[in-house]
Amino acid sequence: MSIKKYSERSHEIPPKASVVLASNLEEEVFSEKFNGDVIKRFFGYVKPYKKQIIPALLAVIIFTLTSISIPLIIKNVFDSALSNGNNANLLYLFVGGFFVAVIFNFISNYLQEILVGKVAEHVLFDMRTAMYEHLQRVSLSFMDKTESGKLMSRLQGDVAALQEFLHTAVFAIGDFVLIIGIIITMLWLDFRLGLLTMIVIPALLLIRIIWIPHARNAFLKARITSSIVSGALAENINGVRAVQGMTREYVNYDLFDLRAKENLRAALKASKIGVIMLPTVDSLSGIARGIVVIVGGIFVLNGQIETGVMVAFVLFVQRFFDPIRALTMHYSVLQRAIASGERIFEVIDVPVDVSDKENAILMDNLEPSIEFNKVTFGYLPNQPILKNINFKIKPGETVALVGPTGSGKTSTTALVHRFYEIWEGEIKIGGENITNIKLQSLGDNVSMVLQEPFLFSGSILENIIYSTKNVSFEQVVDAAKAVGVHDYIMELPDKYDSQLEQRGENLSIGQRQLISFARAIVRNAKIIILDEATANIDSYTEMQIQNALKVLLQGRTAMVIAHRLATIRGADKIIVLQNGEIIEQDTHENLIKNKGLYYSLSSLNYSSFDDIPDELIQKISDETSGT
Repeated sequence: MSIKKYSERSHEIPPKASVVLASNLEEEVFSEKFNGDVIKRFFGYVKPYKKQIIPALLAVIIFTLTSISIPLIIKNVFDSALSNGNNANLLYLFVGGFFVAVIFNFISNYLQEILVGKVAEHVLFDMRTAMYEHLQRVSLSFMDKTESGKLMSRLQGDVAALQEFLHTAVFAIGDFVLIIGIIITMLWLDFRLGLLTMIVIPALLLIRIIWIPHARNAFLKARITSSIVSGALAENINGVRAVQGMTREYVNYDLFDLRAKENLRAALKASKIGVIMLPTVDSLSGIARGIVVIVGGIFVLNGQIETGVMVAFVLFVQRFFDPIRALTMHYSVLQRAIASGERIFEVIDVPVDVSDKENAILMDNLEPSIEFNKVTFGYLPNQPILKNINFKIKPGETVALVGPTGSGKTSTTALVHRFYEIWEGEIKIGGENITNIKLQSLGDNVSMVLQEPFLFSGSILENIIYSTKNVSFEQVVDAAKAVGVHDYIMELPDKYDSQLEQRGENLSIGQRQLISFARAIVRNAKIIILDEATANIDSYTEMQIQNALKVLLQGRTAMVIAHRLATIRGADKIIVLQNGEIIEQDTHENLIKNKGLYYSLSSLNYSSFDDIPDELIQKISDETSGT
């Protein structure tokens, strides 16, 4: 199949697409859809600021009263000041009252804007903080299934939509109060004309009942597709090196264009549905004004009502439909807020699968031994990754985990830190089941060094002391010297205060690995979990890492996902994994004597087990299992 030119490409989905196309995959990890409590829960975040909300509501009431008083003042100008011999003093009094009402109307409107705006910003801060705090505690099984871009969409866009709702909520209350006040006033001025004015209300309610479910679904679809676009964008930004390296720009553009256009269609549909009510309200407002002018004019000609009453009715009809129009616009905001609120609370409600027991203990007094007893584990139901794993690691021992890709090495180490709950069996540290140990204490005593160490934006010093309190600068320098990275740091212009780019991209993989070793030494954890670097590094850097490893692992219990034979041979014990099962475990010398899978793999002319082709591993495995 020939590849089309960029300008000729159709929107076919190419193989091995790097932009996520499953629009609803993310939603599967969240809770059920809207259950009617979104607004109630949202106002739970507003409750702490009720002292600021009360003055805003008072300002709303004043604004409502002044809005109603202005047409009444104009009515009295016609019916009292102008009809009784053009009473100038009375006219001046009403004019003065009119300007006083306008001034209070302006001040009250300004105050409610300022007060509600401040509360909205505080609520926005609280909700983002609550989401961030919860996301720090959720289990990795959730993070494994969720794209960071989609989470960012919820943290930013959806929270902002709720902020917009709070801005309009108080005004919506004011609009509702104003409608009630205008209805009462119109019925008081003339009951017949008041009822005729409201004859269009049933038609408006019927249209709204039909409109509401369509609007809600449209706004929810728009928020979901926006989240998908954010996820695709974040994924491509993070993988821009691979995209450009494999000249995938035109393919990824097509893939992104698919989702961007889907979001555009959803947004346009939501916008179209959202504005339907505005011309509807305007049309009904025109009909109501026509009724007032025609019927009211007949009443005036027949002497049944005064001219001022008719003028007041015309003004009231306009003011009656203004808040209805505003409420219609607010309802569009409300629908967006409900859609966003569902997505926000779905994140906040994500269950924390791994948590402390009620009487969990500290690990401080436990010896750093590790025991796996008949452990079975998997990420998806009925698909075990590890099967009946059994081994023991004594305090101070270094154990190397070896095996082909996908054999379960990383999963085994992740369970020691209790990132996931196991299905069967038990894991013990110091003879104590890890489920009985506080997660904070477990984290303080188990340090992980990843194959691709994650360095944060900030200085080198901040990264080395990232998870450690009360560390002196001398201790940091000693740790850097111990792993052989101190001299390099001192060559930098700002030395330990040198700023790192995102993920430490301005350092080589070897330098990042050594800094992560220094971070682990400073942390001084009892147990080290290490995924040895396998990136293309030069022989000198590899020698530095090997020397640093000896310093890092000295006197500590260690589990090393080993790739290089030099690291494997130096381990106290070697555990050989394949297809989630332990094939053999012993020292390097004994495994060689046993002439099993490890011996066969070691006999091949490869410097790293990762370099051995899967087909060759499978062939050797079949041969050794058959003997």
